[in-house]
Amino acid sequence: MLPLVSRRFSGQEVSASQTIEERIRQLAAEAPLTMKFRGTSLRDCRAWQGAFGTKLRSLLGPHQPPQEWKTIVRQVTELEDHRREELTLTADGYSPLPVYLLVPRGGGKTQPGILALHGHGDYGHQPVAGRDDISGVAEAIRSSNYDYGRQLVRKGYVVAVPCLTPFGPRLGNRDGYQGQDPCADTFLRLQLLGKLLIAENLRDCRWALELLARDRRVDSKRLGCVGLSYGGRMTMLTAALEPRIRVAVISGALNAMQERISGPYSCGAQVIPGLLQFGDTPEIASLIAPRSCLWEVGSQDKLLPPQWVEEALQRIRRVYRAHGAEGELRVDRFEGGHRWNGEMAQSILAKVLA
Repeated sequence: MLPLVSRRFSGQEVSASQTIEERIRQLAAEAPLTMKFRGTSLRDCRAWQGAFGTKLRSLLGPHQPPQEWKTIVRQVTELEDHRREELTLTADGYSPLPVYLLVPRGGGKTQPGILALHGHGDYGHQPVAGRDDISGVAEAIRSSNYDYGRQLVRKGYVVAVPCLTPFGPRLGNRDGYQGQDPCADTFLRLQLLGKLLIAENLRDCRWALELLARDRRVDSKRLGCVGLSYGGRMTMLTAALEPRIRVAVISGALNAMQERISGPYSCGAQVIPGLLQFGDTPEIASLIAPRSCLWEVGSQDKLLPPQWVEEALQRIRRVYRAHGAEGELRVDRFEGGHRWNGEMAQSILAKVLA
């Protein structure tokens, strides 16, 4: 039996064996990205956005929220500066969706609406809604400035905070996963049932947005979306495919899947099968153009490699430039790590949704 050998071809050594880690890293580096925007004109840009948007929707599969649903009011809490409604949305054939609706004190005229999306963590949407009365949530809020839903309702916005899958109360007992990543586990099991986890969450984000838009206290022409980490990823995707969102604030998510999968990776909640054949997160983000978009980038955020931040911004800017709207793409570079900053966000949201 002949031993494995290495041979040299064109000056490069090619091993007779290749680990799967090496293979995936190679495939990631050589990802086709065949639908990257390479035009310059507004006409080119609109045609590209239409084509890439259609391709993205086809990769995601069904992600429509129900047209009609029942809203179950679990609890209403009157706080000093806002009202917190704990709701569950139900419809035949859909998983029940837990949502907090935060409403400013007072009444009268309608207010702008904000969809506030959470990231990874044991508490799901609880920190974003400011539930520091629940054990452990106060520390989560403190560590990541994570109660941006509560911060925004105090500024006068009506805020919807849905719980995504598999997080918080929708996860249940984490011990049942025996140390496995619930995102990876849920992704695999749903795939066997013909369902895609990120599309399920996109549907629920759109469902919560529709809840806002139909609420009599909300001006449906003044809607925004914000989120940190996975919440930033879902803010990007939701804003890309929901033209009613006039402004998006995306925190801790200015990276690319091409970079993410160049090493071990398990977050099935972010996976769109086949995406890298056609584009990546910068291309999805470019579908938001020419609407306002702010990216928060922490100087110490280890999930945002600087070279990939600049690569992503270059590709997104090209689309905004073609629209003549480069000023609507902003970056808040702050000192800190993987957390919500919110300082520039407050002024941008106020300006766009005034």
